[in-house]
Amino acid sequence: MPVQKKKNNIAKTTSIMEKNAKIYVAGHRGLVGSAIASNLGSKGYTNIIGRTHAELDLLDQKAVADFFESEKPEYVFLAAAKVGGIVANNTYRADFIYQNLQIQNNVIHQSYLNGVKKLLFLGSTCIYPKEAPQPMDEESLLASPLEYTNEPYAIAKIAGIKMCESYNIQYGTNFISVMPTNLYGLNDNFDLEKSHVLPAMIRKVHLAKLLKHKDYDALIKDIGVEDLKEAMAYLARFGVSAEKVEIWGSGKPTREFLHSSDMADASVYIMENIDFTDVSNGKKEIRNTHINIGSGEEISIKELAYLVKDIVGFDGELFFNTEKPDGTMRKLSNVEKLNALGWKRKIPLRDGINGVYEWYLRGKN
Repeated sequence: MPVQKKKNNIAKTTSIMEKNAKIYVAGHRGLVGSAIASNLGSKGYTNIIGRTHAELDLLDQKAVADFFESEKPEYVFLAAAKVGGIVANNTYRADFIYQNLQIQNNVIHQSYLNGVKKLLFLGSTCIYPKEAPQPMDEESLLASPLEYTNEPYAIAKIAGIKMCESYNIQYGTNFISVMPTNLYGLNDNFDLEKSHVLPAMIRKVHLAKLLKHKDYDALIKDIGVEDLKEAMAYLARFGVSAEKVEIWGSGKPTREFLHSSDMADASVYIMENIDFTDVSNGKKEIRNTHINIGSGEEISIKELAYLVKDIVGFDGELFFNTEKPDGTMRKLSNVEKLNALGWKRKIPLRDGINGVYEWYLRGKN
């Protein structure tokens, strides 16, 4: 299909997202996508579609084009992405930039070609410079160099923001970008090699508790090994013993966390109520139209570790290994724009972690 060029035809009105509208959630089984699908269902939306990776490879341009041509979704939540923690980002740099660029290029372009009424693109607050003023606001984007370890991923997400802005300006689409802070929740990744700080911390402390209580059957089952010897070797790699759990760094850095259910609620709220024009009007040069989504609250890694220890019920020690890197000392998003648009965080951190731990335990029993 030839691309029909339109210039400066930015969408002016919002179409109401009808309860029976066809809504495609890309990444519907992931941490964010599953929460979005659940939120939509709870609000009475009845025509939510998703595809597993086996059913639709979003890296495959033709497969994505065929999917949009046949399904014709009216609204799209682009929550599919290759994600991981600091080690994964720094190790698989080529995979992170290639796969994320490919996914978003395919989905955003086909959304334009097939007349999608509105698209929500989900990025990450790691798009901001390493030395961005705190709390980080939307105007900090591209102001100085990025954090090296996740630079490829961040550049891909920045490209997604600019793609949405550019399609809106040139083609009159209504594509909005949101940048969530550190997320946690149900369906999170608890792989100690690839997960983010909070799920990794929950699992490490839980495994230490099992070991201290000599619940070896549950320990072996959780790790997925043959015997206790293998389990002990695995735990040693991550600084877990019956007496203590190793935490990288001094514990002094602070981080912000948001439950995936809150992220989903904010995402659906924006799709229901906010247009691209609401974040672009009045700007001589249209840029930085993305919206931070976060709690606006921060906690030190040390405080977080002790909070997890208390929730899990581990009575051993926490060892903060200062020979390991601390990373950026502070990362807090400025959520004034989001709050001004009418949405605020609902789930307190303790309540959220407690719910995630209970969910984790149900999955292991």
